[in-house]
Amino acid sequence: MAVGKEILTKIRSVQNTQKITKAMQMVSTSKMRKTQERMRLARPYAEKVRLVMGHLAQTQSDHGIKLLETHRSVKRVGFILITTDKGLCGGLNANVLKKFLAQVQEYQNQGVEVEVVCLGSKGLAACQRIGLNVVASVTNLGDTPKMEMLIGALTEIFQRFEDRKLDMVHLVYSGFINTMRQEPRMEVLLPIGQNAMESSGSSSDYNWDYHYEPSPVAVLEYLVRRYLESVVYQALSDNMASEQAARMVAMKAATDNAGNAIKELRLVYNKSRQAAITTELSEIVAGAAAV
Repeated sequence: MAVGKEILTKIRSVQNTQKITKAMQMVSTSKMRKTQERMRLARPYAEKVRLVMGHLAQTQSDHGIKLLETHRSVKRVGFILITTDKGLCGGLNANVLKKFLAQVQEYQNQGVEVEVVCLGSKGLAACQRIGLNVVASVTNLGDTPKMEMLIGALTEIFQRFEDRKLDMVHLVYSGFINTMRQEPRMEVLLPIGQNAMESSGSSSDYNWDYHYEPSPVAVLEYLVRRYLESVVYQALSDNMASEQAARMVAMKAATDNAGNAIKELRLVYNKSRQAAITTELSEIVAGAAAV
């Protein structure tokens, strides 16, 4: 019965693994609900900031704010790459990195230099492995992202755009669609005119105005920063919701696969045990017949 004992050991090992994956699935389910609620609550603030900023930018044409300027040529491009800190979430990080690296390769073929800000350890490890220029990084973000952890890295890349060391900044993350579907997204974060201003409507759409203190331009400059930070925070919230959903699905699949493996191993064990009993009975009958 040595073979039978080995099979029983495998069954116990798979059962222990199944308990772990089941627990991780339940934890991810709980966390996913919280991250979805956080993602939903972050949207109204970002939308309102974008609306007021778009109105200000179109009514104050001589604002002189560098973050709203469009550079004529693109020679250096920055990326804000958002990935997870932990694994076991299916192909979530692989899909984001695939989209990111394809765009990086396209820029490098055109002779455009690339700089990266990494939010999440998986993206940081991938960029370091292939030798990309990482100018800032933030890891160990936890389950609840805090804006103060991101300020340093975001300020670095925004300042490089203001100093004309970068001509464009992309934001790459996993967008949450539903529990079963998450898709990698790439958006143009800077210059803002390529994504936010067109969606704010034209200046002729506004028949109202605010009174701003100390001045419209000062408020606009403040709102531009808050808008950019809110967009990155929203993307980070989407990515965390996607992470928990992907991990829940992956752990459920692992739990189901472990159950199937246990059934197959039990079937093999029963066949092996039955064969051993049959052999013993045959030996007993043969011995009795010989006597």
